[in-house]
Amino acid sequence: MIEKNVSTLFSTLLLSACIGIAGPAVIGAMPLAQAAPAAVAGLPDFTELVEKTGPAVVNIRTTEKIMQGQNMPGMEDEQMQEFFRRFFGAPMPKQAPSPRNRKQTPQQEEEVPRGVGSGFIISQDGYVLTNTHVVDGASEVYVKLTDKREFKAKVIGADKRSDVAVLKIEGSKLPRLNIGDSEKIKAGEWVIAIGSPFDLDNTVTAGIVSAKTRDTGEYLPLIQTDVAVNPGNSGGPLINMRGEVIGINSQIYSRSGGYMGISFAIPIDEAMRVVEQLKASGKVTRGRIGVQIGEVSKEVAESIGLPKAQGALVTRIEAGGPAEKAGLQDGDVILKFNGVVVEKSSDLPRMVGVTKPGSKAVVSIWRKGAAREITVGIAEVEADKSVQKADKKSKKEQASNALGIYVSDLTDAQRKEIPGGVGVAIDAVDGPAAQVGLRPGDIILTMNNVDVKDAKQFAAMLAKIDPKKAVVLLVRRGDAAQFVPIRPLAQ
Repeated sequence: MIEKNVSTLFSTLLLSACIGIAGPAVIGAMPLAQAAPAAVAGLPDFTELVEKTGPAVVNIRTTEKIMQGQNMPGMEDEQMQEFFRRFFGAPMPKQAPSPRNRKQTPQQEEEVPRGVGSGFIISQDGYVLTNTHVVDGASEVYVKLTDKREFKAKVIGADKRSDVAVLKIEGSKLPRLNIGDSEKIKAGEWVIAIGSPFDLDNTVTAGIVSAKTRDTGEYLPLIQTDVAVNPGNSGGPLINMRGEVIGINSQIYSRSGGYMGISFAIPIDEAMRVVEQLKASGKVTRGRIGVQIGEVSKEVAESIGLPKAQGALVTRIEAGGPAEKAGLQDGDVILKFNGVVVEKSSDLPRMVGVTKPGSKAVVSIWRKGAAREITVGIAEVEADKSVQKADKKSKKEQASNALGIYVSDLTDAQRKEIPGGVGVAIDAVDGPAAQVGLRPGDIILTMNNVDVKDAKQFAAMLAKIDPKKAVVLLVRRGDAAQFVPIRPLAQ
């Protein structure tokens, strides 16, 4: 399921054709020579390619476990339905027969469908690749093959920055796809995508590579194609004419949520580097030097005496970070990293990211009209939070609370996206929190109009709430925030 839309705008080219009309022939003149028709290359036939690769492409469905719901005290059914429609865009969870029976009716978990996506098998023993956003927040993940066999999958690891996830199903001699070389692809070559758009299994679409390394602001440069990709195609393979995977379909450019002629895939070379780390440790380790950067414009380059508009302009340095310790300054332009030229600012995070934390790197900079070199240490980027909900065992190991909310501190990236940088991220929910529709990934900004700064403070505030009164949380989901009243569970 593709939920991310790329914000970069692209121009539409209007193509026109001119038709020439010959005038009347002169009597007695030699007949006009007719131009030889241009050779027309036949369109490719994808049938053998689809037969060969299709069986290794899988449908992925995810589910979420929630507590069977009940009315919040003080709110009628009609009010609750309207509340859920406005905030969550979904109907209210299933209700218990009557609030009066709350104490007599034990709460039970209910497994409900959450979403669908695509994936593909890369080894005969059952390793499957897909997008992180396909499995993010799911309680259970199921993989279905074209022969209708279905397996319960284990999430080996998922990396949000690259949007690559690795699953494992128990099987042997499974069909698999061969991994290609995304560095060798060329704009204009034919490719196909296979996946489950709108939950339609094994759907094939075809097109060409539009651009090799499109910079969309993500961690990785992406492959742009005109292959039709729709919700549900996420995680499926982009395949070349040799039957090799060259990318993982991940994003679309859309103003409507549907296909508009531009889609993006994660280069398989980059994806496999992530896969190796996820299979080895379940996480991806990346380097960082603690700077914020911007582009070097032609005007800036001329004003500081830089011969060419290239590199990454240092706009901010993290206090106490590796860059500050190494002596980097605001206004420096980073020209090379470990001898590799930084053509544009987006190149630098990728270069630093693949550098091993704890190592040293030589950075070539431009400062006050002259080039110099500085050695900088490489720190480690904070690891992503788990993309799966906490299971029953881990939740029992946590201190139970009256709201059924289990939280963690925000990552640095999350804090940058939130005005004021306050809040805590919901990792798992049950009981009252599940009943009002809260879910993993939501961010709690305030409790009873008091800013929530971290998980420790949230736990302290939770311990002091009056169990007889509703608590009002300000919750952010995506780009929207809404007050959510929630009644504590009677202890």
